[in-house]
Amino acid sequence: RLYVQKDVNAMSDRNRQIYLTFVANGVCPRCQGKRLNDLARSSKIAGYNITDLWALEVKELIDVVRGFTDPIAMPICAKLVEQLDNLITIGLGYLSLDRETSTLSGGESQRIKMVRHLNSSLTEMMYILDEPSVGLHARDVQRLNTLLCKLRDKGNTVLVVEHDRDVIDIADHVIDLGPRAGRHGGEVVYAGTVAELNQANTLTGAHMKQRLPLKTNVRQPTGAMTIPNASLHNLKNITVEIPTGVLTVVTGVAGSGKSTLINDIFVPLHPDAVVIDQAAVGVSRRSNTATYTGILDEIRKLFAKATGASPSLFSFNSKGACPNCNGLGVIYTDLAFMEGIKSPCEVCEGHRFTADVLEFKLRGKSISDVFALTTEAALDFFPEKKIKKVVQALNDVGLGYLQLGQPLDTLSGGECQRLKLATELHKQSSIYVMDEPTTGLHMSDTGHLLKLIDRLVDQGNSVIVIEHDLDVIKNADWIIDLGPDAGSAGGEVVFTGTPTQLLTAEQSITAAYVRRDVVHAGTAPASHAANKQA
Repeated sequence: RLYVQKDVNAMSDRNRQIYLTFVANGVCPRCQGKRLNDLARSSKIAGYNITDLWALEVKELIDVVRGFTDPIAMPICAKLVEQLDNLITIGLGYLSLDRETSTLSGGESQRIKMVRHLNSSLTEMMYILDEPSVGLHARDVQRLNTLLCKLRDKGNTVLVVEHDRDVIDIADHVIDLGPRAGRHGGEVVYAGTVAELNQANTLTGAHMKQRLPLKTNVRQPTGAMTIPNASLHNLKNITVEIPTGVLTVVTGVAGSGKSTLINDIFVPLHPDAVVIDQAAVGVSRRSNTATYTGILDEIRKLFAKATGASPSLFSFNSKGACPNCNGLGVIYTDLAFMEGIKSPCEVCEGHRFTADVLEFKLRGKSISDVFALTTEAALDFFPEKKIKKVVQALNDVGLGYLQLGQPLDTLSGGECQRLKLATELHKQSSIYVMDEPTTGLHMSDTGHLLKLIDRLVDQGNSVIVIEHDLDVIKNADWIIDLGPDAGSAGGEVVFTGTPTQLLTAEQSITAAYVRRDVVHAGTAPASHAANKQA
């Protein structure tokens, strides 16, 4: 009874599995999933009851609301039309109002929050947005920029943490931190206008004016995997062939059906595929880089072999843990009606282990010293293949500055995604599926990611990437573009082919932005450049 009243999505993985063995969920036979009682559903306006209106896409609902003519309802309708219009402007016209928030992507959730504030009468507010362009197609980023400017023009201050070139381009003032990441960063390397940033000697400045070239020498596929008659959600009974042995990028505007096609249909057809998606990294107070990647067990074995002690002695979850903080390294103090605070453990001074355990050394370092190593330093410290393979992957995704003992709850969303990417990439498979792997990456890191993906493909694997990043799209061997738009206006294959062929795809929204990017970089193939001049 206790678990039945809980949200299954809020449970731990273990409790959810136990719960699902005893409980079966199904649509309510009385309301058929509409949630409201008979009386509420019997009330209608212009032939629609409230659940009918909820189920309409926003772009359909706005036309219905505009058709209401009752004078009493007009003020309410005007306000509702304004809110719905803002949702359409930001590219969310394909959503319905009964869509559960738990099914929204991070980008969709952020845009909905922004629309809510757009309708506020408050001014002189400060809005802080953390990577609002995440999950957005280049077309939708333009719409996002319109919304950001509207917030600013209402007399507000808008502070945005962002990597996207198009968002940076509209800034009135840019603050660039660096020069690198982790302990090599933390300094203001530039502050000023975008025009001056483009001339600045910083990583961001360099990549603002640089673009990765369009790939023209693509790999040849070794075969094909077919997705037949896909008709889930908004997909329009499409049959798609995904080539094997190459890098395939699936793109299209937000809501066009990419995730449905790959995550909901393709992945179940290939259960052995390694999937690197946007699901959150499991975080607890004891989780750190070494525990999440699985190399802690190997490190403990090395300490045990070198010292003759038990491997369990080198675990902060076991007998080697500091008894005062139970191996956490910090003491948490609950302040009841305020947010709790944490302070370093006075006994172990944050080292997590007892003094006796810290006396044991591996190549001159204690277990605490090893946890303090960055993954970059760990490459030199550990010659062991199992450990070296993992820390090499961490460095390849731009996480060389992370400490092995760094708690996961101190990482940004982008860092968590890259940690997951590095951990999954060393698993053996012939098919890898990545859902927006550039999330949280600086422009300078995208090139490193592409080298990592190229290495996988060159080993004979098939890599399928769902992505909006133009640099990734330009470096695909094969592109599948869904659209032409979102929701009911999407779900079709607009284009399949190579990056060079995409440049001439007139019906593709993606193609328009790739053409713009290629012309900006001055890397258009000769035939395309000639066509542009003609």
